[in-house]
Amino acid sequence: MARLHEHQGKRILARHGVEVPQGAVATTAEQARRIAADLGGKVVVKMQAFTTSRKAQGGIALVDTPDGAADAAARMLQMRIGAFPVEKVLVEAQLDIARELFISLSVDDAARAPVLLLSLAGGSGVEQRAGAVHKIAVDVRQGVDADQLDRALAQSDLDERAMAQVRDVVMKIFDIAHTIDARSLEINPLAVTKAGDVVAADCRIAIDDYAAFRQPELDIEIAREFDHPPTELEKIAYAIEQADHRGTFYFAQLPRTSAADERLVGFHGAGGGGSMMSMDALNGAGFAPANFTDTSGNPSSAKVYAAARIILSQPGLVGYFGSGSGVASQEQHHSAYGLAKAFLELGLDVPAVIRLGGNNESRAVQILQDACAALPATVEGYIKDDTPRFIAKRFRKLVNDADDAAWTPRARIIPDFVGSAGAYSFAVRAGDGWTGRVWIDHTNCSKTATALLLDRAAGALTLDDAGKPVLAVDAEQALSLDSAMIEAEIDLRIMGEPVVFVDLPIAGLDDTLDDTMDGGSGAL
Repeated sequence: MARLHEHQGKRILARHGVEVPQGAVATTAEQARRIAADLGGKVVVKMQAFTTSRKAQGGIALVDTPDGAADAAARMLQMRIGAFPVEKVLVEAQLDIARELFISLSVDDAARAPVLLLSLAGGSGVEQRAGAVHKIAVDVRQGVDADQLDRALAQSDLDERAMAQVRDVVMKIFDIAHTIDARSLEINPLAVTKAGDVVAADCRIAIDDYAAFRQPELDIEIAREFDHPPTELEKIAYAIEQADHRGTFYFAQLPRTSAADERLVGFHGAGGGGSMMSMDALNGAGFAPANFTDTSGNPSSAKVYAAARIILSQPGLVGYFGSGSGVASQEQHHSAYGLAKAFLELGLDVPAVIRLGGNNESRAVQILQDACAALPATVEGYIKDDTPRFIAKRFRKLVNDADDAAWTPRARIIPDFVGSAGAYSFAVRAGDGWTGRVWIDHTNCSKTATALLLDRAAGALTLDDAGKPVLAVDAEQALSLDSAMIEAEIDLRIMGEPVVFVDLPIAGLDDTLDDTMDGGSGAL
């Protein structure tokens, strides 16, 4: 589920007629000061982070002056939740609260229907007051059962005006959730002020991932449940996943305390259960995964290549560890080609251990090891009979032998023939909006290399008058040759004839790395 920050949720509530406190979002202490001054000085400052118990963590502060708001905001904006910084605070007018209630509407998967929970005593610790919570039926078409709601409210000591307002909010919650495809919508607390007004003092909303595309106004950057605002690498990875639907690609950066205290590893799994088991083995060997990645469902070579590139955009890694279910019914040689291309382009110089269990696993291991034999780092492949625990121990030895050398992200190594007069090229497309070019070094393309290219292209290439490989299909048909040409590129590298290069820039990644990191043009 894609979660919304409190300020986003309150904007939705207000748009549908639910009263919320006056306030605004600040990203600097000075902005917080100005907002507090506009609100009269007596405000509450709340960090915007996907975490519970914000008050206990120092993420909520009641202040009486604009300077106090600035100080609170400055402190919170220096905080981190796990490895992730707090980027925004919400500054709101304080409420004069007489009592607090709790309302939650969520989808009960077991019942295959929405359910509404109402507690006449909300606020912190509501989970420990489960016995006082009313469970009210909700029909997916008709909404909240009004009779049950009225009976629950009748047990309260709310006055008639407050009771009517609470009832109105509950009814609106169903309409809001239905309108925005919410899987859950919680208001805690729903405050009753001493003046008798009912105000949503805090809220949490989670949107159905598969319906997020219908809600562009919500500005959901990644339709997945994260415990932090999406990082730049997560945004880049999500764009690749959305562009290329051949298999799945899930990437999330993981929280950590201090990189200096941990041996960080780029983790690359395949299949949820096997990946969890492999991460456990990695942790048991004394390492901490910097990320969780899953490429499964028979991903293309291009998609696995992109995953490896993104993983290796994280600094400070002592190695690359790949291991999944071991019994995946996907062709493992596709993953081997994608990994090999990424490792070669970046000149991998930290150890990599990859377990390629599944169809064609032995061939996949051979491809990976042969392609990476000349790299400065040791790259080892394993099959399903090699357990995650075994390869984690092997990985530990390789990292120890390398003296925990740390990885530095860098730009790709691009062959000199790319863009030269003696090279032939055509466009390919790995997904919607993710395009690149295949470059063939006609000057140095031998008959052996040409024969392999014709075979891999399966009729999409032919010979020109000079006996060199060129397209035999139109430009539109050629767009789908991305993975086939990646595999040809790696096979030719193994043969000692590096005359093909598939240039697949990754938006948001290469344009940064090319300008700021080591690397650049050079012989592969």
